[in-house]
Amino acid sequence: MLPPLKPIPMKERVSMVFVWYGRIDVKDGAFVVIDKNGVRKHIPVGSVACIMLEPGTRVSHAAVKLAAHVGTLLVWVGEAGVRLYASGQPGGARSDRLLYQAKLALDDNLRLKVVRKMYELRFGEVPPTRRSVEQLRGIEGARVRKTYELLAKRYGVKWKGRRYDPKDWEKGDVSNRCISAATACLYGITEAAVLAAGYAPAVGFIHTGKPLSFVYDIADIYKFDTVVPEAFRIAASSPANPDKVVRLACRDIFRETNILKKIIPGIEDVLSAGGIQTPEPPKASVPPAIPEPKGIGDAGHRGG
Repeated sequence: MLPPLKPIPMKERVSMVFVWYGRIDVKDGAFVVIDKNGVRKHIPVGSVACIMLEPGTRVSHAAVKLAAHVGTLLVWVGEAGVRLYASGQPGGARSDRLLYQAKLALDDNLRLKVVRKMYELRFGEVPPTRRSVEQLRGIEGARVRKTYELLAKRYGVKWKGRRYDPKDWEKGDVSNRCISAATACLYGITEAAVLAAGYAPAVGFIHTGKPLSFVYDIADIYKFDTVVPEAFRIAASSPANPDKVVRLACRDIFRETNILKKIIPGIEDVLSAGGIQTPEPPKASVPPAIPEPKGIGDAGHRGG
């Protein structure tokens, strides 16, 4: 009997696949989409970082189990992927990484070091000294607003600021709709990377108090080098269906830049700025009564 193939590492995968108006199931051991006509479309689930499930999609228990086993994140999104409703868990969260992340976030001095590193990676320069997290957040906000203005000017887009209604995306102008669609795509693959690396999406450093705070922290480092300029470029052409055009463009950008290879090492780089080691388990801890089998993949896989 041949040994099982080792799952594909997260950083080597295709970024995302969108599915709508279909039933996802497992047939003959394969991950398939079945439409109303009964046509099957095979998805190589083990080679995809996350699968975006748009309205009209149903998922079987077997499909969810297979996705979790191979470490593929399922994300339930609105039409065209412009809203994130919920997501699965690909099995990457680890207690040692979670404790490490929480220790950095709860200590004001360590948190400031991490935030300064995020600022440095995002803007390509060392942040001003003797600034608190709140002050750095204010400086960042001003620079972001200026960046939006410069991109709008570069692509000839009328810009009134970042304005949108999360409950009614159609109210936004074309440029804001394009940016929202683009960042939603980036948040999806960033969440997959955060979970695969073993960390908690909710434990943020700049952003706090939201289920995806850490995802926003990490995604913000990359968004102005990837999806936001593309969103403005598309907005300038005033397409009939901007959300779909942006989504397809983001897919191509993620493939061309191989962004997952950057995000996962980037997470480690950011957190290492705190200068502490991953916490050791307490001496009083005991192993599980029934140990889990050793996995054959990276941190993003459940199966053994």
